[in-house]
Formats: sequence, C-alpha cells, structure tokens
Amino acid sequence: MSQHPGVKLLREMLADSGLTGGTILERRAAMDASAANSPAPEGTTVTTGELGGRPTEWVAPVGLGDDAPTVLHLHGGGYCMGGHDTHRGFAGRLAIAAQARVAVPDYRLAPEHPFPAALDDALAATSELLSMRPGPEHTALTGDSAGGGLAVATLMALRDAGGPVPAAAALISPWADLTQSADSHDRLDGLDPLLVREDLDQMADAYLAGCDPRDPRVSPVFADDLAGLPPLCIEVGDQEVLLDDSTALAALARRSRIDVSLTVWPELTHDFQIFPPEVVPESDASIEAMARFIWKHIGD
Repeated sequence: MSQHPGVKLLREMLADSGLTGGTILERRAAMDASAANSPAPEGTTVTTGELGGRPTEWVAPVGLGDDAPTVLHLHGGGYCMGGHDTHRGFAGRLAIAAQARVAVPDYRLAPEHPFPAALDDALAATSELLSMRPGPEHTALTGDSAGGGLAVATLMALRDAGGPVPAAAALISPWADLTQSADSHDRLDGLDPLLVREDLDQMADAYLAGCDPRDPRVSPVFADDLAGLPPLCIEVGDQEVLLDDSTALAALARRSRIDVSLTVWPELTHDFQIFPPEVVPESDASIEAMARFIWKHIGD
C-alpha cells in the first residue's frame, strides 16, 4: 500500500464519504455534496451559459481578455455523476495555470442517459466552442477519468466528421477501457482510496446499456489508430487501477505517430489533481505541467 502521506490522508477523508460502494445514485449524491469543498479559487471569475445545448460553467482568471486561449474540460464521475460544480475548483486552478478560459459542460449522465448521450453532448459542446473565438488553433480539450476517455472519443468523432479539432488535449487518468480487463485492475487492486473495480463495473454497465465495451467510442484503446488527433498529454498515478488505460492509450498514440507525453506519478492514486495541494502537493505540479503543454500548443 502506498506510503505517500497525502494518499494516507485521502484514505482517511474518503473512508466515510460515500464516494465508493453503494448504488450509483448514492455515490452521485455524495459527489454532489462534495462540491462545497471545491470552490473556484481566488482570482477567478465564474459565469454560466450553454455549449451544445448543455448547461456550462466558464472559469477564468480575473481580467483575462475575451481572445484568450480556451479549454473545454470534460469532467470525471464514471459517466454517472459529477458536473461543473464538482470540478469548479480544478477548473479554476487549470485556468490560472494556463491563463485560459475553461469551460465545463454538464453532459447527460447514465443510467438515465446511457451511451451515446455523453458523447453526443461532448461533441456538440466542443464543436460549438471550436466555432467561436479564438478558434481551434487556440483551443484545447481536457478531461479527467471518464472525461478523459470521453475526450479521446470526442476527438475521434471530430476527426471522422472531417471538421476542425482542438490544437491539443490533456488527459488525467483517462478511463479508456470499459472492459476492466487490463492487468492493473488486479495488480493494483486495493491501493486506490477513490476507485475500485466493482464501482467501475457498475458504472460501465450503466453507461454501456448493452453496447459492446470494446467499441472505440466508449473504449478508445481499441481504436485502430489515433491518426489525425492533436498532441496528447497524459497524467496518471502509478497506484491506480486505471494505470494501464493510460499506458495503452499512450502506446496507441505512438503507433499512430501522434505526439504524446505520458507522466506516471509515483505513489499517487486516481485523479489526484482534483485534490488541493495542501493534501497532495503534486496536484499543483501536475496541473502546471498540463498548463505548460496546453500553452505550448494553443498560446500565442
């Protein structure tokens, strides 16, 4: 078991949080309740609107111009929970680090809205954002956990439609294989306080609703190739069951001759970037690395 002090603290904090175990609706309620612990950081503004017909929250550094680079973030939550309120703090930290406007749309959730609802919503929101100023060359796509896998599926859908794609994408612990068949599910089982296989299986069943889990639109690691996608940055912990999703996705990107950066953080667990640096100091370092990658590809 990891000896990282921040992970030890997370284990204590999450033990009775309701975020693991129980029904999807119970975990959704627990995640929604946690939103109060994720306010936008000082120095940011928060506005609401719509993208692709879905409620969307924009977080930006105070005083940032309208022509600043933009980022669309697809939130995690196993396709069954989460929203812009649960990811407001993370979005604000990324906005400050990247000096960009970050949009977080609320895509529809399973089991009420199974596949392809989330992909349809993400595609519509991203397409609308790309049609706005400052344009595709100054726009990036990001996602954490399920949102990371959804981000890759969205990029492939944009590519296949023949339209513009964002100039870069940064992924945090992407859930890119809904079969849960990778070796890391057994090798690292029990190390992560936030993510367990039983919960993943439950959420995958709810989202798939009978769809083949090897369909690349839900599990991008099974795509023939990623040719035509923009440069990718992947950040993951070495103590999480989704580790092999990240390494497989990076390997597929390399075979597809896509520029990909993969960072595996030692002793860290799933989605550690969403937790405050007071608990996991590396969360800031990872966000800053993502921001540098994003700025390299979409900044002036």
